[in-house]
Amino acid sequence: MESHPSFQGLSEILEKYPRAAGAMFQAYNDVVYAQQWADVEVIELPDCKRGAIKGRKPDTDDVLHVVPCTLAETLSISWLQSALSHLLNPPQVYLAITSEDASIVYYKISQGIVKPPV
Repeated sequence: MESHPSFQGLSEILEKYPRAAGAMFQAYNDVVYAQQWADVEVIELPDCKRGAIKGRKPDTDDVLHVVPCTLAETLSISWLQSALSHLLNPPQVYLAITSEDASIVYYKISQGIVKPPV
């Protein structure tokens, strides 16, 4: 992990929250290298004991937020509310759920009841 080009920009958050380091590293690299987001920043979520990712998909102006976690973690509504409040209550957050086989699934979490697009 230390030899990867993205490690330099992530090292502080990875060292501060080692239990969430694998999920953060995997989600960050997916967003930056595979999805090629622009203006990517790492945001600290101290109450959630991890970092989050903020950026924009290619050719869009919408700022999106990703909160990485692992498939083995137990999450709660209060945990999600804490993440949302630290991110200044965006309309939605993507929960990036990573697994040991390097797969990653994104779940869109919105506040309240949101009708899916038709």
